[in-house]
Amino acid sequence: MMMISIWNILLALAAANGCSAFLHSGINSAAVRRDILLVHSSTQATEPSSQPRSGIAQELLNLALKSPLWTYVMVPQARASIVKTAESNGIQWMNAKSWLNEQLSTKDYSDVVYPEYYKQSFHAYQDGNLSYDAAVEQELASRAVGARNFPKYGERGEDVFRDSFDKALAGIGARICDNTNEQGKKVIVDFGCGTGTSTRRMASQYPQVDQLIGIDLSPYFVDVGNTLLNLAPNAIENGSGWITSITPDERIELRQGDMANTLLPSNSASVVNLSLVVHELPTSVAKQVVSEAYRILQPGGQLWISEMDFESTAYKAQRENALLFSLLRATEPYLDDYADGCKELREFIVDTFDSTKITAATGRHYALVAEKGFDSGDDVDRVKCLEDYRFREDGSYAVEDTHLKPWESKDD
Repeated sequence: MMMISIWNILLALAAANGCSAFLHSGINSAAVRRDILLVHSSTQATEPSSQPRSGIAQELLNLALKSPLWTYVMVPQARASIVKTAESNGIQWMNAKSWLNEQLSTKDYSDVVYPEYYKQSFHAYQDGNLSYDAAVEQELASRAVGARNFPKYGERGEDVFRDSFDKALAGIGARICDNTNEQGKKVIVDFGCGTGTSTRRMASQYPQVDQLIGIDLSPYFVDVGNTLLNLAPNAIENGSGWITSITPDERIELRQGDMANTLLPSNSASVVNLSLVVHELPTSVAKQVVSEAYRILQPGGQLWISEMDFESTAYKAQRENALLFSLLRATEPYLDDYADGCKELREFIVDTFDSTKITAATGRHYALVAEKGFDSGDDVDRVKCLEDYRFREDGSYAVEDTHLKPWESKDD
């Protein structure tokens, strides 16, 4: 007899509360609409797109999320579920985690100072990103989530997911600018690099770049990332201990630091990359990060953002289901702030940079490229332009949503 976890019961409850909102059908034949918005200055934040619901079901869920039931029952069950997903898709979570823990020489980072917003529980880790446990499991969890969301591709699900952003970015003009900085280098700076997954990926994609700097607030993630780079392990199936093959690259430098205050020279970077980071920030901090990106980018340099899109049909529907969204934001403390502030942040980017383009990457995510122009020397208030390719002519999202719903399994 199959046991039904409390986690799945809550997901089912949330689904019953508004599952009809998740019905989505893509229209492949519709043309993509090109929206151009002329923006002179930042605007005020928009009103939240959905208000919290009330009712017995919501109250019960709120109580559960604030009780020991969440910490000692629901979180372990959710983690066990994702480990099971990984193992069933050929991702050897337990073996890889054990192997990496054996390689690590842990350090004491208790004297490191962090911004207040960062001292939160993230992703069901009580200490958030400030622990070795969270750091060791980051790439394992990413592979598992990729396999779950893209079940057709199994353990390659995450690769397919990241490929979609690469293609979307390229489609709206992502490039490495031809000119170098004052040191004669082309540099990519990866904000919120974690253990370096996106940094390593860009290193393999852009051999013409001289240096790749990954910056993350968590010294634990940076330490794990540098350990993986130094070990350069092959994948488990090739006889080593890690889940993916990692190529050593002397151009990569992962460092602990604040992406809102990098201490890097102005006009020194060809590209600043933000991959699935902004939704973990308060909007006020996200604006500081964008301003810092602009400062360190050289003229002609670009900001690349890959993120969740709460204006997409799928994520908009999830947020309208208050019960389900309560579960999602229980592990993402700034998800409401991010969802409410998406338009405000986008307009801030448009007002900061000389040109901005945005497009759909998956059925739930966008890719954005913003370019820093060359100073013309005049003080004329130039009109800023946003080119938005996320929606078809009929108003539907430009990419069909193929993600599994939270309560579904790949066998459904």
